[in-house]
Amino acid sequence: QVQLVDSGGGLVQAGGSLRLSCAVSGRTFSSANMGWFRQAPGKEREFVAAILWNGVSTDYADSVKGRFTISRDSAKNTVALQMNSLKPEDTAVYYCAADPGRKFWLGIRSRDYDYWGQGTQVTVSS
Repeated sequence: QVQLVDSGGGLVQAGGSLRLSCAVSGRTFSSANMGWFRQAPGKEREFVAAILWNGVSTDYADSVKGRFTISRDSAKNTVALQMNSLKPEDTAVYYCAADPGRKFWLGIRSRDYDYWGQGTQVTVSS
């Protein structure tokens, strides 16, 4: 069974940085594309970033390009989201997600992913 555990959220001032981490249990990690999504109060869950199972390709939402960086560590079975220059509009619950199957395209829709973390709250104050 695959389990994802998100961590690293918190309260930060605008312009600050946070690093989210997602620990993945099971042998699925090496063949899974990994993604980060977020959901703000009253809004739908939206795509933030994704990385291919082999780490050679990434994709980002336009709203975070140049500020966020997704990475993965195969030795530790973790995926991270480094968030810099945070803005109040980045406030949301952030979820990591796994899409197993060694696919060569990155999904940007929630339904593209089979497994989800519990979410971690990020709050950016102005």
